[in-house]
Amino acid sequence: MNKNYYAIIMAGGVGSRFWPVSTTDFPKQFHDMLGSGDTLIQKTFSRLAKLIPSENIFILTNERYNDLVLEQLPMVEQDQILLEPAMRNTAPCILYASLKIKKQNPEALMVVAPSDHWIEDEVEFGENLKQCFDFCENEDALVTLGIQPTFPNTGFGYIEFDKSDENSLKKVNQFREKPDYESAKSFLEAGNFLWNAGIFIWSVKSIISSFEKFQPQMIALFMNGYNDLNSASEKIFIEKNYAIAENISIDYAVMEKANNVYVLPATFDWNDLGTWGSLHEKLPKDQNNNGVINAKVILENASNNIIRSDADKIIVIHGLSDYIIVDKEGVLMIYPKSKEQDIKRITALASDL
Repeated sequence: MNKNYYAIIMAGGVGSRFWPVSTTDFPKQFHDMLGSGDTLIQKTFSRLAKLIPSENIFILTNERYNDLVLEQLPMVEQDQILLEPAMRNTAPCILYASLKIKKQNPEALMVVAPSDHWIEDEVEFGENLKQCFDFCENEDALVTLGIQPTFPNTGFGYIEFDKSDENSLKKVNQFREKPDYESAKSFLEAGNFLWNAGIFIWSVKSIISSFEKFQPQMIALFMNGYNDLNSASEKIFIEKNYAIAENISIDYAVMEKANNVYVLPATFDWNDLGTWGSLHEKLPKDQNNNGVINAKVILENASNNIIRSDADKIIVIHGLSDYIIVDKEGVLMIYPKSKEQDIKRITALASDL
């Protein structure tokens, strides 16, 4: 196993679209969303540890989730958990982690991966990741994994690559924001657009050089505490300075500005598990397309529903189609799948009750 390989698992999100299962205190990455026996963060760690030494895998998360990480990943030491004292999007936390890794190993190659995605073929994922590591070892490049779109999804960002590039890793022309439906259709027809999965690979030298070029204020802020990193004084420096960093994503801060960005069209099956509807796609289903997690069900004249219970209770449904039915402790939600984007708003309303 290559000691120069490192990973950063992004595990600070709340996953409010999966309410009432995912809550601020216990977000979706710490749940077994598919009933597989492992939580999403456990699956992510296991997948990465097939290629990357487990001691080189860092988890970036909010302070409130520290104990959850230690509980679910008992092989992880406390110094592998990087705690954000304030929510500052992905650029500051990636820079923070990158500087820590650089101080530990200037020759490091690193992958940044979300903690809450579902990847079906983990062997293919490992092969794709190794291909990207090999490329970044020899090139000053920022690489991302792109997903072949299967329909004109308006909920994802897209990556446009150079059609004339015949190499396996394609030069990126530009990143495109979440499109309207007609634009998404045109992207699919063009044939050189991929979904942006938010998985990035680079050498620690390349990413820090990019921050120096495009985010000089941010890197100056963190370099003030460079000597504190990987020492007893790191926590004091981060608590004092982290919230000062600009609240900006890695896409806006670096990736959309750089001209050395490449994309590898992924060969594995991927789902971002961003909504109940996307979860329904990944579940085994009955003859009427109902997906069930942790529940005993009696279904009559019911189709295209997703049903979840944490209590292994019997749930009886008659005459419902295209609904999300979730029974979670003090909450029972019966909500149309067509309106699942409103669940984030419902979460806020429920918090006032």
